[in-house]
Amino acid sequence: MSRINKNVILALLTLTSSAFLLFQLYYYKHYLSAKNGAGLSKSKGSRIGFDGTQWRTVKKFIMLTSSQNVPVFLIDPLILELINKNFEQVKNASHGSASECKYFCVPRDFTAFALQYHLWKNEESWFRIAENMGFQCLKFESKDPRLDGIDSLSGTEIPLHYICTLASHAVHLVVFHERSGNYLWHGHLRLKGHIDRKFVPFRKLQFGRYPGAFDRPELQQVTIDGLEVLIPKDPMHFLEEIPHSRFIECRYKEARAFFQQYLDDNTVEAMAFRKSAKELMQLAAKTLKKLGVRFWLSSGTCLGWYRQCGIIPYSKDVDLGIFIQDYKSDIISAFQDAGLPLKHKFGKVEDSLELSFQGKDDVKLDIFFFYEETDYMWNGGTQAKTGKKFKYLFPKFTLCWTEFVDMKVRVPCETIEYIEANYGKTWKVPVRTWDWKRSPHNVQPNGVWPISEWDEVIQLY
Repeated sequence: MSRINKNVILALLTLTSSAFLLFQLYYYKHYLSAKNGAGLSKSKGSRIGFDGTQWRTVKKFIMLTSSQNVPVFLIDPLILELINKNFEQVKNASHGSASECKYFCVPRDFTAFALQYHLWKNEESWFRIAENMGFQCLKFESKDPRLDGIDSLSGTEIPLHYICTLASHAVHLVVFHERSGNYLWHGHLRLKGHIDRKFVPFRKLQFGRYPGAFDRPELQQVTIDGLEVLIPKDPMHFLEEIPHSRFIECRYKEARAFFQQYLDDNTVEAMAFRKSAKELMQLAAKTLKKLGVRFWLSSGTCLGWYRQCGIIPYSKDVDLGIFIQDYKSDIISAFQDAGLPLKHKFGKVEDSLELSFQGKDDVKLDIFFFYEETDYMWNGGTQAKTGKKFKYLFPKFTLCWTEFVDMKVRVPCETIEYIEANYGKTWKVPVRTWDWKRSPHNVQPNGVWPISEWDEVIQLY
């Protein structure tokens, strides 16, 4: 009897254990899996991959920002590229309709979001709640460059970047700040000595290697992998901005030193010229933007920005540069329609083209077209009386954004090399008398236009 009782008890224990195991499997399948977004196979119509580390981290981050009314938007280049390829499908997706994880489950170390700082009301509260939710966050700050031109206000620090990790994935929150000219700016992510370099692979970050400037994007809400997310309404435009977004700040400290040595000209005439030159530059920028033509500050206008963060009052004109490959045949008519009559045209599209337009109050707009050779770039000049051609050589350069007269405009990234090519090592010293045929350090003869071509290459108005 004793032996039978032991067998019965053993059987009952085995049956109970089996039943409990089946219950655990059922509970995991129907409750925990659904809670974490996990599914079975695609063939059975369930959601694939929604238990991935990346997706769960992004989901928790979106829950965090939504609960605090923080309007972050997606700027991750990899995901935006995928979205752009399937844009119509993404726009028409409804909440919870995703059958598989196609975007946020792509293997990667980071997912990048952005935030316009003026819309962030409770930064410190957000930071504490993020850590309470399990995120480990690093905050990167620096001086506000918008105040660098004002001695009494310099030194104020602003947040530039947040990096928050959860499990093995990180969210990079890029903080955008408003700048004059209605554009957005983000700062450099500069690692300080106490920062743990092993916290995340910083070198893989796609934002923060240098400051950047972007057009203010219009946003729209879409459903991506079952999550409601804000994205730029025109993802392609934002993606095109990223590789060309590098921003160079005006050198306020050096400008103050310049004016301590050389007093600023605040005469009525100088102030009137600066006002007219600013208006002319804004009109030119608006006209070229409509045409889709890139331009940058060149010659004396570039020197004024770099040396003294302003317009040189005795220069008497505005100088812009354009790559000849960006030339458009309707550029002259576009400026004339904007109220800027053509003053003169020198050269041809294939050689030494230069345009000059007449602005108000005798302020002239000069546009120099740049040509690229194997080892250098150049723009041309023509003497109207003799037909002599001149060539101005520059080391090759790329373009960056800056802020000048309350505008977002381009300048050569390699600014010092560009300026020294034109003005030599003594560019810091003001020179009021300037002969464009002899004074530039990079000028050289380039032959003479044939008399038979004068009507085509020299047009004076």
